[in-house]
Amino acid sequence: MQCCRTIPFVSSPPHPRLDRVLNQLKLYEHPLLNFSARAKGEGVEIIIEFKDKSVPVHTYYFDLHPRDLDDPQFEWSFQRQLFDALHDYFMEMFIRTPQDRTDRQQRGL
Repeated sequence: MQCCRTIPFVSSPPHPRLDRVLNQLKLYEHPLLNFSARAKGEGVEIIIEFKDKSVPVHTYYFDLHPRDLDDPQFEWSFQRQLFDALHDYFMEMFIRTPQDRTDRQQRGL
């Protein structure tokens, strides 16, 4: 008689820094963006995605380093980093800027 082996469920080890970030992200809601995070080594990677998948924009990623995650003022520094990342993300979404001289010349602008 053959017996089946069961593979025990192995959960990922606890990651208190990730938990700290996920708890902070619960406090933020945006009409255009989704926020998530995942462990990345000893730090955490923040992921910002545009909600409307029909719009062809990239997903934005930025890292939080252990020194930032362990800072006693984490909540404030996290907000500053998130807002800085949002600024960068929205600037990267431009499909045309005045600095694109070739495009301006082609369009007669």
